[in-house]
Amino acid sequence: MAERVASLGKALLVMHAPLDRVVGIDNASRIFQAAKHPKSFVSLDDADHLLSDAGSAAYAARVIAAWASKYVADAPSERGDETVGVLVRETAQGKYQNAVVVGRHRLIADEPVVAGGLDSGPTPYDYLAIALGACTSMTLRVYAEHKKLALGRISVDVRHGKVAAQHCADCGAAAEGREGRIDRFERTIRVEGGVDAALRDKLRAIADKCPVHQTLASASAIVTKVLPSAAATHSPAD
Repeated sequence: MAERVASLGKALLVMHAPLDRVVGIDNASRIFQAAKHPKSFVSLDDADHLLSDAGSAAYAARVIAAWASKYVADAPSERGDETVGVLVRETAQGKYQNAVVVGRHRLIADEPVVAGGLDSGPTPYDYLAIALGACTSMTLRVYAEHKKLALGRISVDVRHGKVAAQHCADCGAAAEGREGRIDRFERTIRVEGGVDAALRDKLRAIADKCPVHQTLASASAIVTKVLPSAAATHSPAD
C-alpha cells in the first residue's frame, strides 16, 4: 500500500475520525506518511466511519470542496454555447435534486426531506428569497456609497409564505381585488451600529427600488418553450 500511495503523483487529502471503530488511526497515519506532498490530514472529531451523522457528512463535504478547489480546474461550460443564463438539470440523485449552473458557479436546488427531497440545497422559493435579500443588500450598499454614508454592515432576513389575500392587512396593492392565497415576502433589514428614524425610512424606500423587488411586485412575462427530442427534429419525409 505504501508504495502505491507514494507513487500516486497527486495531491492527497486524508480524513479520519478518532472514534472510528472500523479503520484505526494507524492506517490513516501510514497512508499520510507514505504520501508525497502536497498532502493534508483532517481529523473529523466525533464522526463515525460511514459519516452517518448528517452534520459530520456536511462538514466533511465542505472541507473536501474547499481543499479540492486548489487542484480542480474550472469545469467547461455545460451549456454548449455562450448564452448568458441559468441551466438547471436533474442530477438523478433523490427525487427532486437539481444541479444549477450559472457561469462558473455550481449550486444545488432541492426540497426538504418532509417534501420527499434530500434537503441537499435551497428550495426554489428559497432561491427567490435569496435573490430578494441579496438584491436589497446590494441596492442599499450602492445608495450608501453614492450618498457617502458610513453605513454599517447590512443584513437582510427574508421570509416567504402564502397567505389569504383578504386577510393580509399589510400586503397593500398586491392584495387588492385578489381572491385566494398570494405570495408574501417579509423582509427585515438590519444595519450594524443602527440608523436613526429618518434614515430608516429612507432605506425602506430605497429597498423597494431593488430590481428584484420590482420584478416580484409587478407582472412578468414568462415565455416557455419545450424542445423536441433529437429523434423528432426531422420528419421521415425530410
